[in-house]
Amino acid sequence: MTTRERYRRTIEYFTANMPDAETELRYTNPFGLIVAVILSAQCTDKRVNMITPALLKEFPDAESMAKAEHEEVFEFIRSCSYPNNKARHLVAMARMLVSEFGGIVPSDPAELQRLPGVGRKTANVVASVIYNKPVMAVDTHVFRVAARIGLTKNAKTPLSAELQLSSNIPDELMHKAHHWLILHGRYVCKARTPLCGECGLKEFCRYYARKNKHKAS
Repeated sequence: MTTRERYRRTIEYFTANMPDAETELRYTNPFGLIVAVILSAQCTDKRVNMITPALLKEFPDAESMAKAEHEEVFEFIRSCSYPNNKARHLVAMARMLVSEFGGIVPSDPAELQRLPGVGRKTANVVASVIYNKPVMAVDTHVFRVAARIGLTKNAKTPLSAELQLSSNIPDELMHKAHHWLILHGRYVCKARTPLCGECGLKEFCRYYARKNKHKAS
């Protein structure tokens, strides 16, 4: 099967079976999303969704969070991973938003990456989800699922996977494709125990083909 055919069949499957894919992080505005995505690093969306309501009630925008000390933010996020570092990042991020962007979350991924605590993946998530930019955020789920299906080949880094995915997925589908791969990895193509029997992609999945070849031999 050619790479183009593999992408075509993958897109057709998800378009039919997951037409309304979107982030599971809860947010009401761009600032709420960037806060949630920063918190989500090595932390579950479920946990982040438990933390953000109280945090954002106290600090609903960049201006209010910029006035806080990181110790104040820490008290709201202490149950997530690396709360001390994330508290510092959130306050510094809010201060830069106020000082350099007028309190508005920028749409350009390069500008977003200037913000403390915002790496390439976080920037791409925000640019894609909020502004529908044709960028692919590669987290551990996307990296794993894309490799298993065969959408990426010999990708050793998230950037390599991102470039391969971006060059093969139409711009207008990029924001959905990010969520397709994340949700598939979260609920079906799990890291340790992939549910191959429930997967609609197994007919052309390279991982499934290799696994069954080994069973037969």
